[in-house]
Amino acid sequence: MIAALTALRAIATREALRFVGHRSRFVAALVRPLLWLVVFAAGFRAALGLSITPPYQTYTTYEVYIVPGLCGMILLFNGMQSSLSLVYDREMGSMRLLLTSPLPRWWLLICRLLASTAISILQVYVFLGVTALYGIRFSATGYVTLLPALLLAGIMLGALGLALSSTIKQLENFAGVMNFVIFPMFFLSTALYPLWKMAESSELLHDICAANPFTHAVELIRFALYGQFSATAFLITALAAAGLLGLACWGYDPARGMIRRKS
Repeated sequence: MIAALTALRAIATREALRFVGHRSRFVAALVRPLLWLVVFAAGFRAALGLSITPPYQTYTTYEVYIVPGLCGMILLFNGMQSSLSLVYDREMGSMRLLLTSPLPRWWLLICRLLASTAISILQVYVFLGVTALYGIRFSATGYVTLLPALLLAGIMLGALGLALSSTIKQLENFAGVMNFVIFPMFFLSTALYPLWKMAESSELLHDICAANPFTHAVELIRFALYGQFSATAFLITALAAAGLLGLACWGYDPARGMIRRKS
């Protein structure tokens, strides 16, 4: 138990130091959602006619509606970037040293996942602080209930990145995989528009968005920001997190997973 906690502390410290050493990563994580919020919100609002609305909640402006989706964007991009650094560590050899420790490999992956999720949550709260200055504020209860939602969503998206990183042979290939995964997941979700609006355009797209686990992660965050709880979103996000984490552990298992096949 002490060794496991020591490993968690060491990995979390290493990730924190790496994050502090790459300030451009923090700036990019803030600029990207703020760009969507400030620049694109007006265009989407005019195009989609979303000034007030989903049936389950009333929003005064479209900007308020997309803030939870942009929080999910931060978690998604950071989960992918953390996995990118994992591929880099594997190429440099430091990942090999980590995985040859006497601790179970699944615990080392979970430690890495928790460390990257904690950094993502910090970025989300900084982003919400900036949006509060912009005039988009939520209740104090909402900021508190948001924490477990961010934790679960961050674990799910981080586990997705881990699972993908186990299949990548070279660092150069990861950028293409990131774009192939990130943009479909983000745009085919409720991050920018509700499901009922998508159904007006295409039933097929509606069904794809409903099946997208990122949709339910965003909905979990959205309900949490209003101090509410969506059992459906929680259940699907938790199941997706468990499945992706299991896939990542299998992928990094030298006896069965993708690591063995590549070697």
